[in-house]
Amino acid sequence: MPVAAELYYYLYEGGSGEGPSLVLIHGSGGTHLYWPSEVRRIPGYRIYALDLPGHGKSGRRGFQSVAAYGETVLDWMQAVDLHRAVLAGHSLGTAIAIWLAIEHPEHVLGLGLLGAGARLRVHPDILQNVPNETTYQTAISQVVSWSFSEQAPARLVEQAANRLAETRPSVLHGDLLACDAFDEMDRVSGVSQPAIVITGAEDRMTPPRYAQFLADNLPNAELHLVPGAGHMVMLEKPQEVARLLRRFLEGIRF
Repeated sequence: MPVAAELYYYLYEGGSGEGPSLVLIHGSGGTHLYWPSEVRRIPGYRIYALDLPGHGKSGRRGFQSVAAYGETVLDWMQAVDLHRAVLAGHSLGTAIAIWLAIEHPEHVLGLGLLGAGARLRVHPDILQNVPNETTYQTAISQVVSWSFSEQAPARLVEQAANRLAETRPSVLHGDLLACDAFDEMDRVSGVSQPAIVITGAEDRMTPPRYAQFLADNLPNAELHLVPGAGHMVMLEKPQEVARLLRRFLEGIRF
């Protein structure tokens, strides 16, 4: 796996260069592996999936603000000579993508927003439990239980819990603080790029009303509610998410 600007990333070179590149930005406490292979390998496109600072195999420390993560992603794009791309994020990753579309629109061709909101509040119990060593596992259990639908396979939920538990408490806490402080409700109407908003019908971390607000206020957005999925919609319904993103990419003009 290559590295640039101190960030490890996965690269799938499935395109001829004629279509837009896609950059996948994971959520709080995640890595590029939170994007299933069906999404990381959409045929016909060049796709990058990052490990944010302090996550996975990337160096440095995690941050506590969306802006700091956004600037790091921009530095990485410059390091790999990627001037413009479609940015697809999950949860915290959507906040980073939205921030970049607002602050650096010249680098953003479109937005794929999964488990998204223009504001991302985090439950106070989770924020309180994450930095405490004795309650960290309780916080992990809370996050995971609210991230999947009731139909999710037990093995999938267990795997996600194990991956999240590998994240340093300070990194996850910083990510959640960044989410909790994120609020672009007054500025998303100025985002002109096309967007696709994908949310699980059973999402309890960012309920569908968050996605509906985005779809109503982003000038050029489409909303897709995925039945039988929760916050981790791309893990529960990888083929459906890949299909939706591929169709979205086919409509991007650049």
